[in-house]
Amino acid sequence: MKVPVYNMAGEEVDSVDLPASIFEAKVNRDLMHQALVRQMANARLGTHKTKGRSEVNRTTRKMYRQKGTGNARHGSRRAPIFVGGGVAHGPKPRSYVKAMPRKMRRAALRSALTVKASNNDVVLLNDMQFDLPKTKEMVAMMSRLVGGNSALVLLPERNANIEKSANNLSDVKTLRANYLNIRDLLGYDKIVMPLAALELLDSFLSIEEFDVEEEGQGEEE
Repeated sequence: MKVPVYNMAGEEVDSVDLPASIFEAKVNRDLMHQALVRQMANARLGTHKTKGRSEVNRTTRKMYRQKGTGNARHGSRRAPIFVGGGVAHGPKPRSYVKAMPRKMRRAALRSALTVKASNNDVVLLNDMQFDLPKTKEMVAMMSRLVGGNSALVLLPERNANIEKSANNLSDVKTLRANYLNIRDLLGYDKIVMPLAALELLDSFLSIEEFDVEEEGQGEEE
């Protein structure tokens, strides 16, 4: 798939062929969904906690005498039915981490990148450099390249000037290419990256095709 290459002024200066193994892969929507659910689950802290009847700080004195009041028998003010008592079957700290093989995660990334490329949502730059952090320049460049769409800017390495220029923009996020993940990939309309970032993606995503069905059969065995 051949796509144009732009400069920071929004002018087309060249064209390149996107790696077919990454941007023309078989689209597996189920795998993309599984990878997204895994990432969202792994982001949960799992620190939710309520106190049970053995943990609340209340008196141990009996509510009232056992007989003669006409009320039901109660032995503790900590029972869940009373205000200030413990919570019955409340949440406890737990881990929400889900496991997913690396091959499957990368196959999900290739599927998402293929969808982006097929929708013409991949924008390539010959280079991207800012002399100083300047939000105004970032806004102008994004307007020329993606219009009013949100954009994920992939960088080949840390670049403080570009990252600071995009920090205050709600619809633009910078991310180093080797940290590419399914949530950010699906969460933005356009993917903007210099050719150096494309080469970095090619270095770790251009691997042999992965057959999910065969992998699943192997795990069951």
